[in-house]
Amino acid sequence: MLGKTVAILETRAGEQLADLVRRQGGTPFRAPALAEVPDVNRDALRERLDAWRASPPHVFVFQTGVGARALFAATDTLAMTGDLLALLDRALVVVRGPKPTAALRARGVRIDLAAAEPFTTREVLAALDAAPSLPGRRVVVQRYGEHNRELHEALEQRGYEVGEIATYRWDLPPDTKPLRELVDRLEQGTIDAVAFTSGAQATNLFAVADADGRGDALRAGIGRTLVASIGPVCSSVLRELGVRVDVEASPPKLGPFMRALADALAVPDEDSPRRR
Repeated sequence: MLGKTVAILETRAGEQLADLVRRQGGTPFRAPALAEVPDVNRDALRERLDAWRASPPHVFVFQTGVGARALFAATDTLAMTGDLLALLDRALVVVRGPKPTAALRARGVRIDLAAAEPFTTREVLAALDAAPSLPGRRVVVQRYGEHNRELHEALEQRGYEVGEIATYRWDLPPDTKPLRELVDRLEQGTIDAVAFTSGAQATNLFAVADADGRGDALRAGIGRTLVASIGPVCSSVLRELGVRVDVEASPPKLGPFMRALADALAVPDEDSPRRR
């Protein structure tokens, strides 16, 4: 990455990514595109737990550690954590990866099925499909940041009755000035690569540009820049926005992502598909 400037839109692990770019001789430009906003409606959660006691879900799917912790924090406030633990003890508990596993084990929750690496929706479905038997067809999915349409639709196609429980959502960051500066720098051609670690980052970047009447400038600028995606779900959102994806990590994790980005930036400019 020597001499290259990489735009980083990640919020939570943004400084970690920036440090990796620096270690490889690149210059990071940080433009956080997301804010995690708590989204637990306690009155609705109380009603949901009451309904679950009357008609217990058969399967719970936990997708993120932060979401699992937020759910328990809310039930702690409501003095209903015991009710939630009792429901989980009667159900099949499925986790998408090590972070929700750790959050649930901290609460003494039994884990029945765990998605394999790289911990995507595909592996969650594979774990469910491989289960010898399920206690029933009512599934509750812990929602993260945004609605996982792929998982929801795939579960319904398999005959499940799917419900969601929101714990947090992704919103625009309080300060959108770095995103606006990124649009400027893309238009000026001073950014060599843009690193997207979620589709919501791309959605928010375009929302900010469109709100300023600069959507076309963003599309033109990013069209001349190397675009790296953490994985297929992120890539799908980028393509829906009309963005060509040059680099996609496999598996969709930070280590492979940064290696793929570094390899792509090592290609001479005259050989890069973006600069022909």
